[in-house]
Amino acid sequence: MGFNAETKGVYPIAATPFHADLSVDWDSLDRLTDFYQDAGATGITILGIMGEAQKLTPEESREIARRVIARARVPVVVGVSNPSFAAMEALAKEAMDLGAAGVMVAGHAALRSDEQIAAHFRNAVEAIGPDTPWALQDYPLTLSVVLSVPMIQRLMAEHPSCIMLKAEDWPQLEKLSAIRRLQADGALRPFSILTANGGLFLDLEPGRGSDGAMTGYAFPDMLVELDRLHRSGERDAAHDLFDAHLPMIRMEQQAGIGLAVRKYLLMRRGAIANDIQRKPGSSLTPQGRAEIDYLLVRLARKDARAQV
Repeated sequence: MGFNAETKGVYPIAATPFHADLSVDWDSLDRLTDFYQDAGATGITILGIMGEAQKLTPEESREIARRVIARARVPVVVGVSNPSFAAMEALAKEAMDLGAAGVMVAGHAALRSDEQIAAHFRNAVEAIGPDTPWALQDYPLTLSVVLSVPMIQRLMAEHPSCIMLKAEDWPQLEKLSAIRRLQADGALRPFSILTANGGLFLDLEPGRGSDGAMTGYAFPDMLVELDRLHRSGERDAAHDLFDAHLPMIRMEQQAGIGLAVRKYLLMRRGAIANDIQRKPGSSLTPQGRAEIDYLLVRLARKDARAQV
């Protein structure tokens, strides 16, 4: 299935691997792209917050997009969020010309009122082009942009090229239900909803109307299986799998240290060579690594994918 208003499945948010000298590790990027695809991902999302997009040069962002799109066998969505609409336009055009399936756009911390938010996305759609399919990222915990359900309803009405909501508000479940009720009543057009928040509520979100996940948990193969179990009606099996992974998901969702945990797990799983982040970024202490290693051993008793 392509990237459209009926998209379902798992779109992992890709990390960006670096060498010890902080240059982009292109070999690891290739390996990571294969890792996500081999996990059964429906698509891949690159240059998001987890991908440290804000720490990359424009040239690096374009080369990452070029390399992943060329290697991928699945749709690739490219994060183009930027307070500069000129920069957004340049990256979006380049990505789409390279063969991206679409782009992802978020607000930024300076947006406060609904009118400022509406103007931002109006300008963003003008920049990326009205025919470019895009995902609206709703992530107030990090971006400080509060998108109420009426605001989402307004944006979807004003911009038919928005075909997906990347939902990662907090709390999330009632918001999902409110959106799906509006759609059922005909007050809101259909669009795909993929959820994030590190997967913390993937046990319950399908029951509220989510179509899958767009998150960066270091076990994308588990996310794919979880999605399959939910869609086949195997609710207890889905919850059992989720419960086994919840301690690790929780570790990844720690504010300030979560990406360090995620990259360490990706390294342990052989997807990338180093768990290095560019500054500003956190790193794990030896005790922190030992705790993750311990959780991996425990997880491996229930899920062989954790045997690293």
